[in-house]
Amino acid sequence: MEDLQTIALPRDGRQSERALTIFKGVGRLMRSFDFACVPELTLPNHRRADVCGLGRNGEIWIVEIKSSVEDFRADGKWQDYLEFCDRFFFATLPDVPADIFPGTAGLMISDGFGADVIRESPVDKLAAARRKALTLRLARQVAHRLHTAIDPASAAGVG
Repeated sequence: MEDLQTIALPRDGRQSERALTIFKGVGRLMRSFDFACVPELTLPNHRRADVCGLGRNGEIWIVEIKSSVEDFRADGKWQDYLEFCDRFFFATLPDVPADIFPGTAGLMISDGFGADVIRESPVDKLAAARRKALTLRLARQVAHRLHTAIDPASAAGVG
């Protein structure tokens, strides 16, 4: 059986060590808020959210990881995530200037051992039908990852 980190975070070579450090701290913070989180969630618009969190009450947060100023400047797609969450955050490392991130989004700072919310995200509640569809999408993607980790041959032919 593959190790648990492989199950949790499918590696495709796009995640730098800095991004993985941010993810670890963000995941720990979200867990402390009683959120279940999943990395690399494919959304209905085919974008992949770096981290998607599901709260006990069904609230959905998306966190976009930015490991450097260059990483943020090269990414023009973050607004494509806003219609799929109740709250949207950027997350970065302490050495990345916080003032580069738009004030219209929340901000988390992660050191890999934990993270802090530096700026709260505005709340834009999802419609009930969209919330249900996203919750089902999250559950199915996580279940497929777990099944594939247990039985890698099961993924053959799955689109």
